[in-house]
Amino acid sequence: MVNESRTRWLPLGVLVALLLAAALLGQLGYLPPARGIARTVLAPIQTGLSRLVTGVGDLIFGVRDVGDFRQRISELQVEVNRLAVDNARLVEVEQENQRLRQLLNFTRNNPWYDYRSAAVVGQRIGEDTSNLLFSIFIDVGARDGVAAGMPVVTDRGLVGRVTSVGPNVAQVLLIIDPASAVSGRIQTSRATGLVRGSIDGSVMMERIPQGEKVSPGDIVLTSGLGGNFPDKLVIGQVTEVLQRDLDMFQTARIRTTVDFGKLETVLVITKFTPARLEDQLPAAGSQETVH
Repeated sequence: MVNESRTRWLPLGVLVALLLAAALLGQLGYLPPARGIARTVLAPIQTGLSRLVTGVGDLIFGVRDVGDFRQRISELQVEVNRLAVDNARLVEVEQENQRLRQLLNFTRNNPWYDYRSAAVVGQRIGEDTSNLLFSIFIDVGARDGVAAGMPVVTDRGLVGRVTSVGPNVAQVLLIIDPASAVSGRIQTSRATGLVRGSIDGSVMMERIPQGEKVSPGDIVLTSGLGGNFPDKLVIGQVTEVLQRDLDMFQTARIRTTVDFGKLETVLVITKFTPARLEDQLPAAGSQETVH
């Protein structure tokens, strides 16, 4: 233990001895050479001390720089978050503007109807006392001139019809609901049938006369028969034809053009001219008279 203590203090003793020797040599007139020797001996020590002081200074400034850097990162993160929120808002505004432009184009292309635009504020897909219901709620009601039975559309096609109305809200039964029934027409062959929803949300066109030509890809429109809906509103496209020779009618599976899972803005047709049944009949003069 004593040897270790002596070993630790030995360099300091040597340094003190050198300093005393330098002082003595100065008194005797040998200082310049001694100074050179001292510089030579002490140069590494001075260099080491200088590096140590510089390193400590760099460390202090580095710690301060790291703090400033972290503060800057925090400020930039706040700015990035703000820009992300602003960008999300702009995207929503652009999408809403696009939907409104599409609805506006639809109203311009169909100027013979009166419309009331509405936002979808809720939906219900659940059990009722008698059936499964596929319906939505919109933010217009009796105070806006909306009444039960009015058709509801988007620029993509037929959505459904209003079934109940409050002062400021209305419920719309979708055409995919089993309780919905719409008179439809095949665009190419002009064959008519009844478009119904199903409990799984699919749509079928029933009661198509057996002799009528129906093919996948055919477009299905509203026929206007019955007066509940205007004619020529797009319902969907035939994807499959179900036919048996012994049946009086054939059935077609329909893929709707409206995406009912993404409804946000719709149009309520508040006024239209129902198709007249006599317009569906051939003119009297075109029939041959049987004698």
